[in-house]
Amino acid sequence: MPINFHDKTNQDTYSSRKADSTWIETVGKEIDLRGKSVLDIGCGGGIYSRALADMGASHVKGLDFSRELLEAADRASDGYPQIEFVHGNAYETGLEGDAYDMVLERAVIHHLDRLPDAFAECFRVLRPGGFCLIQDRTPEDCLLPGSRTHIRGFFFEKFPEFAEKEISRRYNSLAVQSALEEAGFSSVKEISLWEVRKTYSDISGLRHDLLERTGRSILHELNDSELAELVEHIESRLTDAGKITEQDCWTIWLAVK
Repeated sequence: MPINFHDKTNQDTYSSRKADSTWIETVGKEIDLRGKSVLDIGCGGGIYSRALADMGASHVKGLDFSRELLEAADRASDGYPQIEFVHGNAYETGLEGDAYDMVLERAVIHHLDRLPDAFAECFRVLRPGGFCLIQDRTPEDCLLPGSRTHIRGFFFEKFPEFAEKEISRRYNSLAVQSALEEAGFSSVKEISLWEVRKTYSDISGLRHDLLERTGRSILHELNDSELAELVEHIESRLTDAGKITEQDCWTIWLAVK
């Protein structure tokens, strides 16, 4: 069954990781966050809120609809006085307008059915000249084949019936760009990012991560037996021993108010 973000047992799965340097370097090339005020909508466990603070943002506000995830984010962000977590949703944040230099929505829009409304809220809270950074997977990103680096591709190789469900909730690039422009944004730039998710010393580390469903909502669609079958399938496809660097393919849309 789908992941329950409000379940306390799922709190730490979205708070324990760190943003990889591939993400930090890509965003840092586009936006200088030093001294900036940033809103992280759909912050989950605060992984990227902390990354934004590490990149020099003077104030980061993480907003999420799950109070349980916010509790985990707050615990994981001890030592970050510049980060504040608040409860809210992407359509109506309840926050002051013209207040932020950047808004981030990472892995959020596939949960939304009213993109123009969500982007209009981003537009409202941004200062003139501020940046809106949207990151998610397009259907094309989802359907890339599995490999030693693209582990996610094996999910749909094993369970092709899940591919249609997965891509049905993903927006193509044109839909995202059109919704941003409808909300008032200009200068929309698209960036493809292979973000390193995690590096494992061998296949056993990957096996453990998958069986724990760590940070992968799609794996909650599988029952325990199906998950074990998936892990067995991946192990059969990765026959050579050694280190595994898992990467995910994302699309980033960067727009300016």
